[in-house]
Amino acid sequence: MLVNAAEMLKKATAGHYAVGQFNINNLEWTKAVLLTAEELKSPVILGVSSGAGKYMTGFTVVAEMVKAMDKSLGVTVPVALHLDHGTYDAAKACIDAGFTSIMFDGSHLDFDDNIAKTKELTETVHKLGMSIEAEVGSIGGEEDGVVGAGEVADPEECKKIVELGIDFLAAGIGNIHGVYPEGWKGLDFDALKRIHEATGGIPLVLHGGTGIPDGMIKKAIDLGVSKINVNTECQIVFAAATRKYIEEGKDKQGKGFDPRKLLAPGSEAIKATVKEKMELFGSAGKA
Repeated sequence: MLVNAAEMLKKATAGHYAVGQFNINNLEWTKAVLLTAEELKSPVILGVSSGAGKYMTGFTVVAEMVKAMDKSLGVTVPVALHLDHGTYDAAKACIDAGFTSIMFDGSHLDFDDNIAKTKELTETVHKLGMSIEAEVGSIGGEEDGVVGAGEVADPEECKKIVELGIDFLAAGIGNIHGVYPEGWKGLDFDALKRIHEATGGIPLVLHGGTGIPDGMIKKAIDLGVSKINVNTECQIVFAAATRKYIEEGKDKQGKGFDPRKLLAPGSEAIKATVKEKMELFGSAGKA
């Protein structure tokens, strides 16, 4: 059931759990996430980066695939199709393509420019029944060529952008895309608390969910995080399962080279990871 993400995240905030955003990269990824969400009766957000959208030959193709798969699999849980770290142009493209939610990442822009573009996009998507995520303070690491230093967001800037009417906010608190490096200092919970208080309880988003210790995840949820993004971990387990299948020579047994067999272990590994995260985030059974 395709919906925007606003209502599911309001419920998550009120219920003190988080909804997972799992990025999709192809048919296998999408099917694995949807089946797991349905099995666990969990709301879910399918994240699509600009790079993944391009790889899948465009946002319109992605939207049509997700809509058709959601229907053909008989999915009954709430599913949001969400642009991840979108530029202004990508946001416009996803609006036209039929996504149900977008993220406009203006964190690398001058703050006034971030405000102006976020305001315009917020007004546009709300007229169409879509939801919107904005960002203040960059997330560390690299995502689709955008490199962030991992700045901690200014609570006053967070407050100003929330006042535009956005639905949920990504605020940098020391989190990083990709694999966390040795010596990482951890999440800045003092900053998260200040941001939560300044923004009046709006659902907050934790990017870079791969590799954050479970205790930190639970504490972040207690402090207002209602959406947690996972991408790298699914990529890692998919690659590991596929490597194991090939190294064990299973691709040479019978028709083991058939992509439906070759990619199956990776898909199962994604399902297991998504299940683990949904249980950790507390969203299982909340659909």
